[in-house]
Amino acid sequence: MNVVATSHSLPPAEPEWVHEGSFHILEQLSKPVHRNLEPVGPHYLAHARRKRHHRTFSEDDRIVAAQQAKNVEDADSGEISEPEDPLLLQRDPKDWKNQDHYAVLGLSKYRWKATDEQIKKAHRRKVLKHHPDKKAAAGGVDDDNFFKCIQKAMEILTDPIKRRQYDSVDESADIDPPSRKSKANIYKLWNPVFDSEARFSKKKPVPRFGDDKSTKVEVEEFYNFWYNFDSWRTFEYLDEDVPDDNENRDQKRHVERKNKAARAKRKTEDTARLRKAVDDALAMDVRLQKFRKEERLQKDAKKIAREAEEKRLADEAKKKAEDEAKRKEEEETALKASKADAKKAKEAAKNAAKKNKRVLRKGAEDANYFHGEGSAPSDVITNVLADVELLITKLDNEELDSLAKRLAGLKVGEEIKAVLVDGVHSIVSKGSSKDGDFKVLK
Repeated sequence: MNVVATSHSLPPAEPEWVHEGSFHILEQLSKPVHRNLEPVGPHYLAHARRKRHHRTFSEDDRIVAAQQAKNVEDADSGEISEPEDPLLLQRDPKDWKNQDHYAVLGLSKYRWKATDEQIKKAHRRKVLKHHPDKKAAAGGVDDDNFFKCIQKAMEILTDPIKRRQYDSVDESADIDPPSRKSKANIYKLWNPVFDSEARFSKKKPVPRFGDDKSTKVEVEEFYNFWYNFDSWRTFEYLDEDVPDDNENRDQKRHVERKNKAARAKRKTEDTARLRKAVDDALAMDVRLQKFRKEERLQKDAKKIAREAEEKRLADEAKKKAEDEAKRKEEEETALKASKADAKKAKEAAKNAAKKNKRVLRKGAEDANYFHGEGSAPSDVITNVLADVELLITKLDNEELDSLAKRLAGLKVGEEIKAVLVDGVHSIVSKGSSKDGDFKVLK
């Protein structure tokens, strides 16, 4: 590449030029500098390309623009590379209701999942390839039938209402449910079926069929959703064309009523079809058998636990009753023994009291009723025995026993009398009797 150096200098100022009074010179102009200018970046590449291919500016711009257009077309065809069916190219554009609009644009593998951007790109690619002018320029037959099919497909698929109507009757997007006799993996069979049907649901998100790890709640929610499926699917696309002749109004109303009845019938049939598919899936769903088995095992476990608890409570109640009966029996035995002991003690105390009373009476008798020598007269005996009996009645068993023990072995009358007098003083001091109550023992 040759580099050309150029030099430029500023012209000198005119002698008669005079600046205005408000203009002040701050700096003088610097001296001119010689620099070499070279193209860089994309400009350098364009310069090198023109030099290499010996092109002018206009020739290079035209060739680059054509290459960029080809790159765009190749990029579109790379994303949507569906081959064209020869029979599809021979379609009659008047029979547009029976044409596969997705196949016309090369979107068969996308169908209802195709985005607006994909539809636009597919349309652009088809137009670039099948435009009548382009065919004529290439020396082909000037036939615009397939081009009209492309335009009709674009019209249907870019209109949300018309596209929904077409998607409602697009049988190519449907997936047939498996037979009940099928032995394959039910999750691989049924998930695609319900994923396809889910496109018609008004409610989102739509629960999936799931797999063997799905919980009972998830499975129940799935079947509740599909047994109450709310579908937006319509069948207007299949309506018979209504005549535009305003003079034949009766015929127009007849066709409208006929279309309405046909749509209702198809809607009913579609609901029944979907219900049958859900019934078949329910019948083939092995998870329900697993859940029922688990529930049965849980019920059996609860029953066993309940029976074990009832048996435990019954055993506890029985043991408690036995313990209570044993306790009562022991109490009754103890009570009887206590009563017997008490009776024996009472009898012993009674016998001891009788014995002690005899000791007191015998002591008075042994002391000759405190008369001294000779037989005591009857009145003395009566008075002494009266005092002894009164003393006996006033003493309790312990006092009587103590007094009897003191009298044991005594033979002297004065000693015996002194013991008895102490007993009298004891009961008098307690207030149980008075000194005047006794005639001898005082």
